[in-house]
Amino acid sequence: MFSQGDMAVYPAHGVGIIQAIETQTIGGVDQSFYVMKILDNDMTIMIPTSNSENVGLRAIISPKEVENVLGILMERDIKISSQTWNRRYRDYMDKIRTGSVFEVAAVLRDLYLLSDDKELSYGERKMMDTAKSLLIKEISLARNEDEKIIEKQVEKIFS
Repeated sequence: MFSQGDMAVYPAHGVGIIQAIETQTIGGVDQSFYVMKILDNDMTIMIPTSNSENVGLRAIISPKEVENVLGILMERDIKISSQTWNRRYRDYMDKIRTGSVFEVAAVLRDLYLLSDDKELSYGERKMMDTAKSLLIKEISLARNEDEKIIEKQVEKIFS
């Protein structure tokens, strides 16, 4: 359960703030919704409170979990799939849609490592930017640090 003013993460869209909890009548049935404003693009979405867990709405990670995320980014002894770029793209997109910060970190790491070996497709570069943006925003909120500082830390991991 979230309250008005809480920060939360909505899969594939990122961090947002619960602006209100509203009740609307749909098909003669009263339903309660979280009204959430996504911070990166000011998009407003309505999420049924009864379905919020199923769609992956979750709280921002704890500072302890940030260390796990950074650990995932630092892993180097992993095998990058040799499938075609569009198949890899679909797999990575599925991971981002889960809303798991750990899956997003794995996608970012894999794409960075892949970019060392070959040029990424346009879609993969865009996905890498999306994953990086999602991670930086959430880590900065979890640690209460400026996004620029977090971005430098993430870039240092891959340099």
